[in-house]
Amino acid sequence: MDALRDALGSADPLPPIPAMPPIPAPPARVYSPRPEKSSFAAEAARHTTALVGIGHVGTRYATDVVLQFQAELAVAHAAVGAELPEGWAEQQGFVGVRSRVTSHREFLLRPDLGRRLDDASVETIRRSCDRGIDVQVIVADGLSAVACMQTGKALHDAVVRACAARGLRTGTPIAARFARVWLEDEIGQEVGAKVAMILLGERPGLGTGDGLSAYVVYGPKVGNTDGERNMISNIHLRGIPPEDAAERLAALAAAMIEQRRSGVTLDLARLGEIAGGRGYRAPQVRQKLVGGPS
Repeated sequence: MDALRDALGSADPLPPIPAMPPIPAPPARVYSPRPEKSSFAAEAARHTTALVGIGHVGTRYATDVVLQFQAELAVAHAAVGAELPEGWAEQQGFVGVRSRVTSHREFLLRPDLGRRLDDASVETIRRSCDRGIDVQVIVADGLSAVACMQTGKALHDAVVRACAARGLRTGTPIAARFARVWLEDEIGQEVGAKVAMILLGERPGLGTGDGLSAYVVYGPKVGNTDGERNMISNIHLRGIPPEDAAERLAALAAAMIEQRRSGVTLDLARLGEIAGGRGYRAPQVRQKLVGGPS
């Protein structure tokens, strides 16, 4: 073995180590400080709760932005996971109905079942609700029972007042559990309403787990499409206040009855500024959910 190692050159001296270039000292700061917002981004941020002009540190968002994002996502998850308690409708003075859904999990997985009433609810409506009215208003949980419980009653009452001011007769107050938008068609059809209006918790966005959406349809009947509806979203204290939304919704209902149509064929230009106008949104304040270093 020794002879073999000698033959392979193991006894030869190692080659000299090449000279290494000098290694510079690391910089005092790798990333530049977080940049200031531009004047345009600062002004735009005043009119939206969206994350506008958040800047960056190196190639990443700043820590406080990431923490805020995660907190707002948690708010959205909590809203979707909430359920409207049994008996809530009756406690608020509503006639309580429900869709064909049997559990919250099924509600999330089977939207089709949330669009039709169960048999007991159909009988309840036929027995307890006024018929032949102008506008049937329905409060519903939708994808945010939190929004329904926080603002549903107040928005309902505001819409009833706004409709009465326009000479429109509203029906018996109804609250629906495990409801999707199209449930308004069957309810409106059962009571013979000219217009059905469902006020339900909308799919939560970042930091807005308490928003309501209102969908309005003329001639409600099972089989209507989304093209036959009009809607207003982001109804909450940091978006469209309930009183303002109620005025717009009453104006929509009156226009539908006058024009005998709704959806894409409704002439919204005849509603003027009450429909929302074209002005800038009032300044908004984004709710700070967490604190952290920048």
